Amino acid sequence: MSSPVSRRNSCRGVAAGGRASLDCHLGRRRASSCPYFSPEDLSVSLNQPLFAITLRFLLAVDLWLSKKLGVCACEKSPLGSIRPLVRLVEFSGHVIPWLVGTVYTLCRGDSVEEQEVMLNLTLALILDLMLVRAVKMLVRRRTPAQNRSDILSTFFVERYSFPSGHASRAAMCARFFLAQLADTASMRVLVLGWAALVSLSRLLLARHYVTDVGFGLAMGYCQYSMVERVWVTWDCLQDLLFIRLRETLDRAYDGLWTVDDWKH
Repeated sequence: MSSPVSRRNSCRGVAAGGRASLDCHLGRRRASSCPYFSPEDLSVSLNQPLFAITLRFLLAVDLWLSKKLGVCACEKSPLGSIRPLVRLVEFSGHVIPWLVGTVYTLCRGDSVEEQEVMLNLTLALILDLMLVRAVKMLVRRRTPAQNRSDILSTFFVERYSFPSGHASRAAMCARFFLAQLADTASMRVLVLGWAALVSLSRLLLARHYVTDVGFGLAMGYCQYSMVERVWVTWDCLQDLLFIRLRETLDRAYDGLWTVDDWKH
């Protein structure tokens, strides 16, 4: 007949074993779900300043909403079946096809006005690429944990998330086209719809957080204002190239005379 002490020890052993198996099971579930964040990251202490508490609350909302919107992060996601279509929309906002297409149109332009527009669009794309890269290197926010690498992202690795380059490029190009090229209502609706879909694709694929896309849209909207202020005309470009060429020839001519004088 077992004593009460041995029965208590056996019950404690069974409870400990059950707790260990439950923790192991929950650990496997947490590891497989690949969450955006851990609860420790959002721990709030009441003795912190109000600004810090508000910032942590907004960060929690941003992470929660971003996780809910990532329904095409992989094939097993709720809307994983439309992932190839969303990736196609995402590719339409990539910088490589935009730069190649713009430079090709610039070289093959039929009129001076068309070449001038394509020239400024090329400069705007380069400006957007440089500014987004600078902000990403400054903030250094990591991409969401559910972001899955694809064939395209293998060649163009993005380690940092803030801001979204696709969103800034979509906003800047949309405003550029609305101001310079879109002259009909249907064309305007098409441009705005494309910009919205490209920005949404970054959230559906879990490439970025909501704040990344929002800041990218605001950044791209402001970038066109900069391009509009420093708009480069074709005559101005020709004059600039002519001045630089003349300065180069003058320096070469002066250097030639210096060599001749040294020989004499």
